[in-house]
Amino acid sequence: MTHRERFIAAATRNNPDRAVFDLYGSHQTLIDSEAVRDNLAALLGVPDKNPADKIEGILRALDIDTRLVGDLIIPKSPHVREEAGVFYDSFGVGRKLINGYYEITHNPLCDCTLEEIQAYPLPDPSLIDMRQIEDFAQRAKWLHNETDYAVIAAHPVLGVFELGCWMFGFDDYLYRILAEPEVVHAFSKRVLEFQLKVIDVYYSALGGYIDCTTSGDDFGTQWSQFMSAETFDEMVAPYFRKRIQRTKKLSKTLYMHHTCGSVHGLIPSLIECGVDILNPIQPGTHMMEPERLKADYGNDLAFWGGIDTQALLRLSTPDEIKDEVKRILGILEPGGGYILAPAHTIQHDVPAENLLAVYQGAHEFYGLRTIF
Repeated sequence: MTHRERFIAAATRNNPDRAVFDLYGSHQTLIDSEAVRDNLAALLGVPDKNPADKIEGILRALDIDTRLVGDLIIPKSPHVREEAGVFYDSFGVGRKLINGYYEITHNPLCDCTLEEIQAYPLPDPSLIDMRQIEDFAQRAKWLHNETDYAVIAAHPVLGVFELGCWMFGFDDYLYRILAEPEVVHAFSKRVLEFQLKVIDVYYSALGGYIDCTTSGDDFGTQWSQFMSAETFDEMVAPYFRKRIQRTKKLSKTLYMHHTCGSVHGLIPSLIECGVDILNPIQPGTHMMEPERLKADYGNDLAFWGGIDTQALLRLSTPDEIKDEVKRILGILEPGGGYILAPAHTIQHDVPAENLLAVYQGAHEFYGLRTIF
């Protein structure tokens, strides 16, 4: 099988020759640390070139099936500024660098009235940088025509739930979902209008060249969903469904959705909304064991991720990681439906040797020739 054929067969549960191998194929499976990336490249014997060539060398050495194209589309906005060390994004959300991460310190819609929310200026889709869109489209076209890799498009907009939590603040937004649903619906309708306009521009350009698109919106915590399935179906799903429908109309693509946390009870709703692949299968969270997911939803959904970044990749030995990778493959791979990848972005606390062990374990599981 070619890499693209393997991905499509796995994502549609049609008995590929092996599981798909992913790294750098979505914004949730990047290496976020230059040191880890460079150490991994050294372990693989990849020449010390510029970052893009180094990443491509890593992907080829590991026989990765996916290639990522595109990004969030951020139109010009009057909200963008920096004041006293706080950086405000195009939606007016303020973030400050704290212990190496940009943490939210300002929620522009917190405690706002309905009238203030309806009047609040969102980014203007007419100000999208079309040169950026053209660059993404050319890259997607080249990958589609000149390689056999699965072309994965980053979704161009933020999810309505996540954006609501950021703009209102988690406590204010979650309170209003139950106490002031009319406020949340008014906000969500405005966000959906923005999303659909961006989606129209983005997928009209890239849609003919991609095999899958991704999106992210976290609906769960370590122990539970943020809301019941009934509340989700009323307050979030209508907007999520319309976004997926518009995306698939323009691109005829498979749709992967990323949500951290325990979301077992929301999976039927995600499937009904049009999700084809669920990411990241976060190990250790309540009711998200691979055995349970495969048994409950393996006939309707593919799974992407599943290799724990919170404990396993940080704290285990390479041999322990190889054993866990083989265990996960034995559960999720039969019949197709599995894309092997870390459960989230690789940060500075994951040794490069441990990340390498993920793919060494997979190669050993399938008896593949290795160049490590």
